[in-house]
Amino acid sequence: MRLNKLQLGDKKIFDQYLNFNKHELSVYAFPNIYIWRKTFAIRWTVIKKNLCVIFQDKIGAFAYLTPLGQERRPDAVTEVFYILDKLNKNPEFSHIENIEERDLGFYKDLGLECQFKSSDYLCARGDLAELKGNKFKSKRASCNYFTRHYDFKFEKLSLKDKNGCFRLYDLWVRQRQSVNADPFYRGMLGESRVSLKEAFGGYPGLGFRGGVVKINKEIKGFTFGFALNPDIFCILYEITDLSIKGLAQFIFRAFAEELKNYKYVNIMDDSGLENLKKVKLSYHPERLVPAYIVRRKTANSF
Repeated sequence: MRLNKLQLGDKKIFDQYLNFNKHELSVYAFPNIYIWRKTFAIRWTVIKKNLCVIFQDKIGAFAYLTPLGQERRPDAVTEVFYILDKLNKNPEFSHIENIEERDLGFYKDLGLECQFKSSDYLCARGDLAELKGNKFKSKRASCNYFTRHYDFKFEKLSLKDKNGCFRLYDLWVRQRQSVNADPFYRGMLGESRVSLKEAFGGYPGLGFRGGVVKINKEIKGFTFGFALNPDIFCILYEITDLSIKGLAQFIFRAFAEELKNYKYVNIMDDSGLENLKKVKLSYHPERLVPAYIVRRKTANSF
């Protein structure tokens, strides 16, 4: 079985399989797969008319998504585990991530164990753009403070802003590290910078859309993301100078205002971080979209 190394030119193939069903999890989009290709060795193949995506690092290999096709195929799942077992020193590591809730019955019927992984936060775009009502009172106050105290420009993000965005990102990392010494969190910041570089490297071809806030011609905030489907836009990055009060709230609202064609904004998961969870919940998501991991009950039982 040949495994193909992921390339930017594979987007058309991936989009074909990703669009067989409508997805709400942000991982079911080519941009949010492609940007991790320097953190993981990402390879793919088609098995029984299903697209299968394999991620591998020093720890081991796993399937990043459920096999994607017009119909669910038990034999495709069997083949995925066969491939993973060949790649992993310990077959007990072999698993499939980011299973959608609607597919849990299919995997349970195959005798697989299903474990909750995380949830994406799905917000009503209108709520984020308007910030109406008492529940958004503090967000409105922060936005108003920023607009009253700063002479700024909110513009469309383009590749000419790349260097300024990286300077800001590095400043943001220093600000974050100064208040959080957790090694796991710091490792995530490094991985996120690697994926940011991949995102800018393929920015036009990946279909990203974003905005920047400039103060005195210097980038002090940027945000961008991608369309998951006609109803949902995913915000992949939002980075601001944390010393500027109200900027984070302002750029979030301003970008939501730009996304008028979408009903929902997916603001991703919280990576298991309580502080990030608190921030995301403060925007009162309409609902959480769960993702699951499936494994065999024993290494040789499937």
